[in-house]
Amino acid sequence: MKRMNKPKLTTTKGQAYKDRLTSKDVWWKRYFDVQRPYRNNLNSLNLGYVLDVGCGIGRNLTNMSKLNIAAVGVDHNQFAIDHVTSMGFQAYNVEELPAHITENSFDTLLISHVLEHMPVDDAISLIEGYLPYLKTNGQIVVITPQEAGFRSDPTHIEFIDFEKTQQILQQLKFTTTRSYSFPLPRFAGHFFTHNEFVVVGNLTSE
Repeated sequence: MKRMNKPKLTTTKGQAYKDRLTSKDVWWKRYFDVQRPYRNNLNSLNLGYVLDVGCGIGRNLTNMSKLNIAAVGVDHNQFAIDHVTSMGFQAYNVEELPAHITENSFDTLLISHVLEHMPVDDAISLIEGYLPYLKTNGQIVVITPQEAGFRSDPTHIEFIDFEKTQQILQQLKFTTTRSYSFPLPRFAGHFFTHNEFVVVGNLTSE
């Protein structure tokens, strides 16, 4: 009998993508606490009150809750939002932000594993849409996958490395204050799926 291939996933908006993310949350990852290094990394960034843009199924929201970091998630995938809220986190569809999510509220915009899903121009527009919610002395943290991680997801369309992230931030009038490879040195990104580019920026003073 000919084996049926699953259709290629082409969008992050829908049940299929949410299911893909939740399928990766297996028991042994929780048992060995594989998120600990990534949680420690978030803790080192002095995040304050966070708007997690593109929160997905809440990986960073979970990590931040364990650090007692207050955060709100937003995403365009309602299935992911339903999953996140079922875990007790505050998260909303990008099209239905409640009135109490106001301008100049957040210390940090966290944009983790989001920008690689879109062309650069769309990435700039996405960030611009959330800048009013950031305090005037706030920061932005952009995390994107390196080569192996980029190849691992068929919905990734734009490889966003240090240089490209810094160009995006510069266009949005942010000054890059930190950029580093995590959790392993940069060369590991070619074969270790979970190696990340981390770039931190602050709004440029006029």
